[in-house]
Amino acid sequence: MATLKAQHLAKSYKSRQVVRDVSLSIDSGQIVGLLGPNGAGKTTCFYMIVGLVQADQGRVLIDDLDVSHQPMHGRAKAGIGYLPQEASIFRKLSVADNIMAILETRKELDKDGRRKELESLLQEFHISHIRDNLGMSLSGGERRRVEIARALATNPKFILLDEPFAGVDPISVGDIKQIIYHLKAKGIGVLITDHNVRETLDICETAYIVNDGQLIAEGDSATILANDLVKEVYLGHEFRL
Repeated sequence: MATLKAQHLAKSYKSRQVVRDVSLSIDSGQIVGLLGPNGAGKTTCFYMIVGLVQADQGRVLIDDLDVSHQPMHGRAKAGIGYLPQEASIFRKLSVADNIMAILETRKELDKDGRRKELESLLQEFHISHIRDNLGMSLSGGERRRVEIARALATNPKFILLDEPFAGVDPISVGDIKQIIYHLKAKGIGVLITDHNVRETLDICETAYIVNDGQLIAEGDSATILANDLVKEVYLGHEFRL
C-alpha cells in the first residue's frame, strides 16, 4: 500500500501568507476531500501537491520518495495523476486518439501494449461506443469520462481531481461518483477538491477543512458536520447531507 503525504505545507504571496503548516495524507484506495471557503487556501494546497505551485516550506512524499522539488511531469512519473477543472482533452482528436496521446508517453509499453491498454481503458470507462467521436462533440459527462481515462493512462498510484463535479448535470454527478468508487476499488488513492461540498462529503472517507490558510478540522463526514468551527466559518448551522 502506498501513501501520499503533504507535510507542513506553507505558501506566501508577497507579504500575505495563504497557507500555513497544512499536513494531510491519502492512502491507496482511500477517497479524501480537501475543502474550505473561497479564498481559504485549499486550492493553493492542492496545487502544491500536484506541482503547479512550489511550496515555500514543507514536503510532498509518496511513501519515502520526496517529490517536493519535482515538476508536474516528474510527480506524474512517480505516481501522481491530475485531472484539472478545465477541459483538458484535445478538441480536434477522437476519443481513442486522446487516450493514445497519453499512452505514447509510457516508454515501457510497446505498440501492442499501448493498443491493449487503450482497449482496456475504453471498455473500463464505457466509452468504446464513442471512440471515434471528436473531443469537441462530447457531452459534459462523456468528456469527464474520457479525461479520467486519460489520467489513468499514466498508471498513477494517486489521482487528484480538481472540481470533478463542476459543470456537469445531476445524472453525470452520480456517474462520476461511481467512477471515483471504481478508482478506489482499483486501489488508487483519490484526493478531491470541489466547491460542491455536499457531493464531496458524501463520497469521502476523510475530509480536511482549510480556513484562513490553516487546517481547522479533519475526519469523516459525521465528524466534520458536528464541528462547531466548521459550521461557523463554512457550512452554516443548517447544513445537512
